[in-house]
Amino acid sequence: MNKNTPLNSGIQPDLKIETAIIGAGTSGLYTAYRLVTDKKYTADQVQIFDLSSKLGGRLESVIMPGMDFWGELGGMRYLTSQEIVTTLIEGYISPKDPKKRIPVLKDKMTPVPFPMGKSSKLLMYLRKERFKQDAWDEAQKKGKKLPTRYYLNETDLGFSSDQLFNKIIYDVLMADPWVAKKYQKKIKKGHNVYDYTFELTSEDWDEIKPRLVYNFPKSPYDKRKVNDLGFWNLIKDQVSQEGYEFLANAGGYYSNTINWNSAEAFPYMVGDFTAGTIYKTIEEGYDSIAYAVANSYMEHKGACIWSENKLETFTKEHSVKTHKYQLTFLNIKTNSKWHVYANSIVLAMPRKSLELLDQNNFFFNVNENSVLNENIRSVIMEPAFKILMGFEYPWWKELGIDSGHSITDLPMRQCYYFGTDKKTKNSMLLGSYGDMETETFWKALSDDKVLFEVKAAKSASLKELHKLNDVQATKLMVDELMNQLREFHGKDVTIPEPYVTYFKDWTDEPFGAGYHAWKAGFSVGDVMKYMRKPKHDEQIHICGEAYSDQQGWVEGAFCEAEKMLQDYFGLKRPFWLPDNYYLGW
Repeated sequence: MNKNTPLNSGIQPDLKIETAIIGAGTSGLYTAYRLVTDKKYTADQVQIFDLSSKLGGRLESVIMPGMDFWGELGGMRYLTSQEIVTTLIEGYISPKDPKKRIPVLKDKMTPVPFPMGKSSKLLMYLRKERFKQDAWDEAQKKGKKLPTRYYLNETDLGFSSDQLFNKIIYDVLMADPWVAKKYQKKIKKGHNVYDYTFELTSEDWDEIKPRLVYNFPKSPYDKRKVNDLGFWNLIKDQVSQEGYEFLANAGGYYSNTINWNSAEAFPYMVGDFTAGTIYKTIEEGYDSIAYAVANSYMEHKGACIWSENKLETFTKEHSVKTHKYQLTFLNIKTNSKWHVYANSIVLAMPRKSLELLDQNNFFFNVNENSVLNENIRSVIMEPAFKILMGFEYPWWKELGIDSGHSITDLPMRQCYYFGTDKKTKNSMLLGSYGDMETETFWKALSDDKVLFEVKAAKSASLKELHKLNDVQATKLMVDELMNQLREFHGKDVTIPEPYVTYFKDWTDEPFGAGYHAWKAGFSVGDVMKYMRKPKHDEQIHICGEAYSDQQGWVEGAFCEAEKMLQDYFGLKRPFWLPDNYYLGW
């Protein structure tokens, strides 16, 4: 796997091309790869521009000194039901031999299971009470209801957070007579009061989401479209504010329970129940998918990824008659501006990056294009940050934990036990996976001036470690996190100090967020289509994870790029993508 993709941080004043792609994240890279491999354009006519000096956008895999495996600071896994990402990583099924997969990309990536650990060992620490994650299941097997420190409604007692989410979604779906009649065979309640099964496909959900009505006569939201309700509003109405607190805390992510679009939340929360679906990742680091796509584009003569070049604005008012748009870039290294001329522009960017562009130009100007302005703000920017920590041994094994993640209502929220180097025993922990309101807790500590001081460890010299000085979390943050780790895991384990950290806050510009969520009240299908070509008389397109129906997933970015390419660039569906795979709205 080659991650030394050549990037050009220089300039070529008055460069003339057909398509300028802004953003070297997964949707931008995929767009360039498809345009040149489909032979729509030669690669010298399709160029990628990015502010960063690296590829992959919000994917970033790193190896910590003294370890021989990758840790993830951004996106870290995929579902095998996600056909584009799965096929690009694993290859497509041979028509002649169903057991054989034929590679699509030249670079070899090694798909491996994403370890979820054993729920009988992993921890839940809520309101200063410690459980094993299977405590609810174990109590249910004995016909008991697990007591917690949450004052839940009588009808909700004994449910785990996953089960209670399912109960809410089942009750709302079945309260709509149209859904109950049409989809009764796919929405099932088990013999056990805690068991619900949803066998709805993505197409089913896309039919349900715009039509679903909230039918609860005693509720203030009765007869409202579920699409127009915030998820917090709906959860509180169904299971009380205390039930909401339980779901927000025990669910692991505050971002799941913020007041986002309830109709979009439903399929997201019940998960993907396609038979045999599992989580996987890439042994060479999950950002390998970005590099592999980039390398397949770069194989073509004239291909170029212009790094460290910031798009400032674009205009139609210029003197070059052969090209529709003039783009102005600032080269970061030389602090000089230069122009590129193109006939189409693909803004493969999330919301914050779009907002950082010149908002007074003809495209973004709110007086000329208020609909675009409103639709750009149709998604919530969800803050997320990660702290990787290197330890000299896997102290969590004392608790019988080998992998997976534990969950708490402490500000650290989650920790993932990433892995152990077989030779050195140095081990990596994702020490905090914070989101939403916990972000302000950590922001106050991450702004401190004194950084964590790295310490030498087995096969990790100080010289090597000092290269990571500028990505260390602050000392104050690490001290606070160690405090929380010790409270979280209890007195049964002695937790040593880390020897290195790696901190990433995705709220920093230009990303503005780790991932995105649709606001209530927007017609999501209409906005998604609109964003792919906001103005009918302009060849300007927006694509990426932010305005997809699989927010937070690479697949969402790929699907939006693919639909844009088919609808507006005349590309045919790729031969390696199954005909029956649904790309969404």
